[in-house]
Amino acid sequence: MTGPVTRPWRRFERDVTGRFTVQVRPSWYQLAKGAAAAILAWFVCLLIFPEQLPIFGAIAALIVMQDNVDQSLTRGIERVVGVLVGISVALGAGALFGQQSWLFIAAIIVAMAVGWLLRMTPSSTNQIAITALLMIALGGIELLYGAERLIETAIGATIGVALNALVIAPVRTSSVHDAIVGLTEHSSKVLLRIADALDAPRDAAWLAEMLADARSLQAERGRVHDLLRQARESLRFNPRSRRYQQGLAEDDELFQRLQRIVTQVIGMARALSDLYDADLVTDPFVIGMVEEMRRAAHDLERLGRPAADPEDAAEPPALTKPYTIARPHPTHWVLIGSLMEDLRRVRGRITGELD
Repeated sequence: MTGPVTRPWRRFERDVTGRFTVQVRPSWYQLAKGAAAAILAWFVCLLIFPEQLPIFGAIAALIVMQDNVDQSLTRGIERVVGVLVGISVALGAGALFGQQSWLFIAAIIVAMAVGWLLRMTPSSTNQIAITALLMIALGGIELLYGAERLIETAIGATIGVALNALVIAPVRTSSVHDAIVGLTEHSSKVLLRIADALDAPRDAAWLAEMLADARSLQAERGRVHDLLRQARESLRFNPRSRRYQQGLAEDDELFQRLQRIVTQVIGMARALSDLYDADLVTDPFVIGMVEEMRRAAHDLERLGRPAADPEDAAEPPALTKPYTIARPHPTHWVLIGSLMEDLRRVRGRITGELD
C-alpha cells in the first residue's frame, strides 16, 4: 500500500517544486550582483532624495538583474515605462475621484484597462497596477512625489543594467558545444543500432526500444535549440561577446547540419520498426548496407568531435565511395530503398555535399 501512495505523492511534490526551482543552481556572482545593484541604488537614490526611502530604486535594480544583458535592458525599459504609466494612472484617478477609500480599486481597474489598451505584456500591466497602488499608499496623489519616484526607478534600472553588463556579464555559450557533441554521439549510437537491427534478427521488444531511443533525439534536439537561443541572447549587448561570437557561429553551423541528420536517423528508425522482417539480414546487399551505416556512424561521431591532432583531423571520412544496390529485393525493396535514400542524405550532410 505504501508504494502506490508514495509514488503519486512524490510525483505531485516534484511537479509543484518544479514550478519555482531550476535544475541548475544560478551562479552565486549573479545573485551577488543583484544584491550589490540594489544596495548601490539605495544609497545613490538616498543621496538625491533624502526625504524618502528609495524603495522604487532598489526594486528596479533587483528586477533588471537578469540572466543576460539583453533581458536586463528589456526589464529595465519595462520597469520604467510601467512606473511612468502607473504614476499617471494614480494621478489621474486621484484627480477624478479625489482621496476616496475606494481609490485603490479604481486605480487597479484603470491600470488593467490602460495596459490592455496599450497591448502591454501581462507583467507590464501588473507593473502599472502595482505602481499605482504604491503611489497611492505611500505618496498620495502628489505630482512631485510621482516625478521623484520615476527618476528613482530610472536610476535603479540604470545601475542594474550597467552592473550586469560591466561586471562579469553573463555568457551562456559553454554548455552549447557540449550539448551538440552529446546530440551527435547519441545520433551516431542510434545509427549503429539501426545497423545492428539489419545485422542479426531482432524481436519486437528490441525494435521498440530502438525506436524509442531514436525518438528521444527529438527532445534532445529541442534542448540544444533552446541552449543556442539562450547563448545568442546572452551575447546581445554584451561587452564580452566578441571573444565568443566565432565559437558560437561554428556551433550554430554544426547544429544546422545536425538537425537534418537527426531527422533522417529518426525516419530510418521508424521505417525499420514498421517494415522490419528477419529475412532482411540474409540479403547480401543489406549486409553491405550495414557496413555503410557503421561507417556513417563513425563519421557522424567524428563530426561532433574534431580531432585535436592535425594528422587525425586530415583523415578522410570512412564513406569514400557511394554504395549501389544492383538488384532490389523482391519483397523488401521499399524499406531498403527508403533506408538507402536516408543514408545517402546522412552521408551528404556529414561530408558537406548537401545543405
